[in-house]
Parts: sequence; C-alpha cells; structure tokens
Amino acid sequence: MPSSHSYTLSPIGIIHSCYKEKFGIPRQPGLVTEATARLELIAPYNRLDTLDGLSDFSHIWIQFIFHANQREDWKAKVRPPRLGGQKKMGVFATRATHRPNPIGLSVVKMGRIYKEDARVFIDLHGADLLDGTPVLDIKPYLPYADNISEAKGGFAHTKSSTHKVQFSATAKLQCERYETENKKSIISLIEQVIAQDPRPSYLSDQIDREHGIRLWDINVKWCARSDHFEILEIEHTTEIEI
Repeated sequence: MPSSHSYTLSPIGIIHSCYKEKFGIPRQPGLVTEATARLELIAPYNRLDTLDGLSDFSHIWIQFIFHANQREDWKAKVRPPRLGGQKKMGVFATRATHRPNPIGLSVVKMGRIYKEDARVFIDLHGADLLDGTPVLDIKPYLPYADNISEAKGGFAHTKSSTHKVQFSATAKLQCERYETENKKSIISLIEQVIAQDPRPSYLSDQIDREHGIRLWDINVKWCARSDHFEILEIEHTTEIEI
C-alpha cells in the first residue's frame, strides 16, 4: 500500500558556477573538464568539521534541485536529446530535468576544501550545475561500489560525438586578453562547451544561425558552419561573480 508520508528537504548548500543559464550546460557531468564551480555550505552546515575526512576522496556525489525547471506538470514520456528529440522514452528511463520531483544527481571531481571568513567552500571540476543550484546532500564517491564495469547503458551506452570548434581572429584575441586579465582558461572552456553542441534538436540542422552562451561574466557568440562550430566574439556582461 502506498505510503502517505511527505518529507521536507532543506538545502545544505548552493552552487556558484561558470554556467549562468541553462543553455550550454553539458548533459552529463565530466564532459567539460574545464568547467569550474564551487559549492558553498550554508548555515548551520557551514562548518569545516562537517567535511572532516572528505579531502581523502577525489570525487563526490551531489544531490540537487533543478531549481530553474520546477513546475507542477510532468510527462510520463519525454524526448531525450541523445536520441535527437525524435523518440520518446519513459521519464524514469532518462535523466530529463523535468521530473515528478525535480531532483538531480551528479558525480564531480573535488578540489580544495577551504574557509573564507565564515563561508565554507568546496571547489568542483567538471560540474554540470547551473549557478544558484540548491544542493540537498553530498556523499563521497566510492570506486569499489560506484564503478560497475559490467553495467549496461541502454540508449546512451557511449559518449556523444563532439564537434570541431574554431575561433575567429576577433574572438581569439578577445579570449587571450580575457585570460591574461582574469587568469581563467576561457579558451579551453569555450571549446569544450561548444563541442558538445548544446543546441536543441530542432535547431541542429541550421547553419550560420548565431547563438549566445553565458559563461562566467561573458557572453559567447557562436554559430554552426557546414563542418565546424565557429566562435564569433565574446562580450562582457554585468554579471558579478561570487
């Protein structure tokens, strides 16, 4: 008999990420290794003793809320981007962001654990998390238990193919200047993000259409050519980094 219990979950932290909007976020963690983020623990969990021993692990599981996708309605079948949006699968057979409960799960590489004034942070590498994402829980990744070599991957048994990315002369100069001034590897980040082809399936066959993706405090303008993606230029936004 179904349980009638209800549960209230409160965030233990929040994500500060290079991804400032949903468009452009890779569909799985670890695909864009240059993507950086940090998890800030919030009170009353913003204590280093809650993380004692975690630095002995290289990766962590993060459970979070799809806060930008919350809505009351949900569908039993969805169109996974991996299948080009042409075929429907059961929502529980996918990692679709629109779910009965908007909960996500990502495994990410962990960097420094540190404190700045009263704020406690964990640096993250390769995360697929939107800036401002509420975090429900973190757990250490256990290689002996979490890495199942004989597991089957269904319709997503291999990585998606990536695309060649080229920079216009203007974009290359702008990116080099940005890297010098900000000490951030923006060129590699842009290459890895755009190579995943973040376009929705209904735009995948359109050539020379301009797109924009916000990363950190810049807007990246790019378009698809016949045999590659071209970065046209970057421009600063008014985003204030935390």
